[in-house]
Amino acid sequence: MAFTLLSAAEELLREIKQNYQETSQISDEHLLGLKFIFGPTALYALDLVDQCSVTHVTSPSGRSTFQVTGSSSKVYTCYKACHYCSCPAFSFSVLRRNDSLMCKHILAVYISQAIGRCQDLSVSDNHMSEILLAKDD
Repeated sequence: MAFTLLSAAEELLREIKQNYQETSQISDEHLLGLKFIFGPTALYALDLVDQCSVTHVTSPSGRSTFQVTGSSSKVYTCYKACHYCSCPAFSFSVLRRNDSLMCKHILAVYISQAIGRCQDLSVSDNHMSEILLAKDD
């Protein structure tokens, strides 16, 4: 089985979750690992986590997504299952240039979930449909 950068990232996030459950902090070793794998994106994602910018949105039908309030106060919709974010950086750096695994918003989702810092928001099915169908400017 080939060892890829994405699998290294997934393993690192598992370790962060386990360590955080035991110590309530992200170790220096794990912070260095995030910086090594994600570069400057890691610092920006950690800042979003510190700002409690990640919200897990769910509806009665069972649909769910994540919304991340970016540093410019714009809200981006992230789909964890397919590693997609509605931000321009995702389209440019991840999809076009292929020089990043993910944008800071998606990484913030993963880190927030690993350390239990996601806000939860329940919305109606109609509101969820509006979120999922929204077009970003």
